[in-house]
Amino acid sequence: MNMKLRLLPVVLSVLVSATLLFGGYFAYRTLAMESPLQKVVSGISGVELVSMDLSGPDARMELKLAPGTNLREVYSKIQTEGRTTLGTKELKLKVVNDPSPRLEQWWSSALFEVAQAMETKQYAQIPKTLQAQGSDGIKASTEMDDKYVYVTLSDGTASKYVMLPRTPAKLGVWPNE
Repeated sequence: MNMKLRLLPVVLSVLVSATLLFGGYFAYRTLAMESPLQKVVSGISGVELVSMDLSGPDARMELKLAPGTNLREVYSKIQTEGRTTLGTKELKLKVVNDPSPRLEQWWSSALFEVAQAMETKQYAQIPKTLQAQGSDGIKASTEMDDKYVYVTLSDGTASKYVMLPRTPAKLGVWPNE
């Protein structure tokens, strides 16, 4: 019994199967995951979604925040309202605002003492350090929850937002980590 496979039906069935499989996967990611999270983010005033990556174990978002926006509240709102979509994924936010060179300089001069406070888990030292660093016109505010210490620096219309993980090994300050 000699069985000959015809090339056209085999190729067509592979193409149809692949299209259904991958098309269904991408439709699920778009409709069931990305779209609901985009709605949550767009519902928060002062927040603009720059990019989102839901592949992998983390849900990574890049956001642009208007001056005066509370980063802790933004994180909390996305975390709670997007809980069903996020599932077990860890939410990782990155703020992509363009801080002024003056803010960057100010932050780099305060970073050593802030990193030391994070490493020794003396979180109450962070606001004191930022106030002692003091500079004319630069305002610093800090908040904390069970995962992060949130630092907001503002200088007129320029802002810098920093989320410092409360797990010192994940701080990322040291080049050899």
